[in-house]
Amino acid sequence: MTDRHEYDDDLFDTEGNSEGADASDEERVFAALAPVQGRGFAQSWWGQTWLKALEDTALDLQQLKAGRRLARAGSVGAVSVRPGRVTAVVGDRGGAVHRADVLLQQLSEEEWDRFLGMAVERAGHIAALLDREMPPHLVEDAAAAGVELLPGIGDLEPRCGCDAWDHCAHTAALCYQLARLLDQDPFVLLLMRGRGERVLLDELQVRSVASASAGSADEEADEEPVDANGVDATETFAAGSILPPLPAAPPVPSEAGPVPSLDTDTDTEPPTGTDVAALEFLAARAAAEAHRMLTDALTAGHELRAPTDELTVHQDAVRLAAGAPEAWIGARLAEGSGRDGEGLAAAVPAWDHGGTAGLSVLEDEWTPDAETAARARTAVEAAWDAGERPPLSASRNRWTAADTGTQIRLGRDGRWWPFRENRGRWLPAGPAAHDPAAALSAAVGDE
Repeated sequence: MTDRHEYDDDLFDTEGNSEGADASDEERVFAALAPVQGRGFAQSWWGQTWLKALEDTALDLQQLKAGRRLARAGSVGAVSVRPGRVTAVVGDRGGAVHRADVLLQQLSEEEWDRFLGMAVERAGHIAALLDREMPPHLVEDAAAAGVELLPGIGDLEPRCGCDAWDHCAHTAALCYQLARLLDQDPFVLLLMRGRGERVLLDELQVRSVASASAGSADEEADEEPVDANGVDATETFAAGSILPPLPAAPPVPSEAGPVPSLDTDTDTEPPTGTDVAALEFLAARAAAEAHRMLTDALTAGHELRAPTDELTVHQDAVRLAAGAPEAWIGARLAEGSGRDGEGLAAAVPAWDHGGTAGLSVLEDEWTPDAETAARARTAVEAAWDAGERPPLSASRNRWTAADTGTQIRLGRDGRWWPFRENRGRWLPAGPAAHDPAAALSAAVGDE
């Protein structure tokens, strides 16, 4: 693979700085991370894409397993991130230590020019990065501009002191550790692609100012004043600059407010067929949902998310039941949604853990296609060290460890959901995980 990217080891001097860049923004060093057990290395979608590039490239599955063991054991030392390269000293089980490097091709000046031009036009992308998020639209818009930010198959070049020609346990461990760093800060990836955070933001600031100045000049050249009730349009527009700014949005309350009681203690009876207690419950749930939606709408990056589908009656009944109604209201919700009481009781934790996705995994059994099934088997086989995986029997999208009364289910989005058996019924046991071992651990209850 070395002919794919032309890397030069001599670009880096003994101090870890590359030629042609500001040393203060050229390298970031992260202290060694603590050992971690029972969880996946990447929680973010971009961190998972990084690991997919590793796992799709590596030829030896056993080396990946060994790398995960080293990363989980805390055998990866301080991680140095520089343009085109990430480096760490990794110890193995025999006590030897090796310098491991993973190389990633930097973007060209032309590619950075296209990326920066795109980013200036879409300020929301940069705001998301500053919140340490990498929205999918940013990557998609960059790709549309001819810039690939995330690595793909063959893009992660391994080099290790153990002289392995492919990814070894040491470079794999470094990649798994870097996925945890990418989760915390996607600017780490941009630094590997050639721009540190400060340099990148400075360049964006310069372009933003230039773009705003050019836009103002064009507007002034094209603007033709019009008469508005005898007031010159140019003067009216100029007066806007002396108006006070809009007030800041008020803070979001910590919780939804109380719902007024509909029991007025008067002689007036409610209309026939009106259930006052049920109306009060619905009003309380509506207030709670409005509070959730407002909080979500004010979250950074909300405008970049795709709108969600409207809930069906079947789903909305579970949402309402999650509000812990009185037993008689719960019975009506169960009847209206086509479930019995136990079915509704099982659906509520599924909703709490994953909303509509959690309900789907609880109630829908599906057969993965051949490619999806193969990826699922590989994920399960790779999630445990040799001899540690419990006996699992697979049926369609469900993998059961009968001796422990636990089960993991594969969702259509590739995540694994933990379930626990209770009196012959499989019940949700926690939120989804990308690592099947972490999901099964949640089902067992060891976390």
